[in-house]
Amino acid sequence: MSAAAEAIVLITHEVGLHARPSVKFTKLAKSFAAEVEIALAANGPWFDAKSIVKVMATKAPKGTLLHIRARGDGAKDAVGALVELVRRDFDEGADHARTA
Repeated sequence: MSAAAEAIVLITHEVGLHARPSVKFTKLAKSFAAEVEIALAANGPWFDAKSIVKVMATKAPKGTLLHIRARGDGAKDAVGALVELVRRDFDEGADHARTA
């Protein structure tokens, strides 16, 4: 049986899941072998988290609950790392929101 993991995390970054945060998110997702998907609701629609176009197309604003799920090798690690990235405001903090 293939490994699977999922989590929900609140987006607190001022600009939400847009340009720079999306690039960081997809880059991290691509570093795992697992298939990784995101959604803005538990019932979907689900999007490929390794696709910058699809991640940016969600236009997820600050305050959105981001659903993350992964299947395959490293699924748990992938979800954990992505949740932590979102919790850290994509390693940008409030100072970067003014320049976005």
